[in-house]
Amino acid sequence: MSVGNNLVSFIRKLLTPLMLLCAILLFAVGVSVPFFDVQKFWLFTDEVSVLSGLVELARASEWFLFVIIFLFTIVFPLVKLTALGVVWWMRGSDDERADLLLRWVSQLGKWSMLDVFVVAILVVTIKSSSVARISVDLGVYLFTASVIMTQITSFRLERRLFASTQST
Repeated sequence: MSVGNNLVSFIRKLLTPLMLLCAILLFAVGVSVPFFDVQKFWLFTDEVSVLSGLVELARASEWFLFVIIFLFTIVFPLVKLTALGVVWWMRGSDDERADLLLRWVSQLGKWSMLDVFVVAILVVTIKSSSVARISVDLGVYLFTASVIMTQITSFRLERRLFASTQST
């Protein structure tokens, strides 16, 4: 019975950092691989990833869109993932600062949902065009999985910090 409890305890301790690592990997691959396949005039097909889209926006000097998409699909998720890693590292040793950082991450999470809005606008814009057909590709699913994994990790850290502050 003691070996089983130790194994469960060991898995629980590793679950949060493994989920965080998984979210980081899903994010990195998700923004690199195609998000969409765009077919124009039934002849030309183009695969668009977040990174290739950013490169194209920069080439076209569309700086406003470049900055918005870069901030909300690259910077905010990376900052949130990094902050969650710091919270995990600090837990137990400085719960007050970890709690403050976690509250900040929660507020940042509200803003980082703008990336979903940007993707939705992109899909509607391309789908409304009569000369192009768009299909969702692997990147959307990986990116979405990263967002979900990040939210679950954030929730687990919040529960853990709440439990540790309640016991003191």
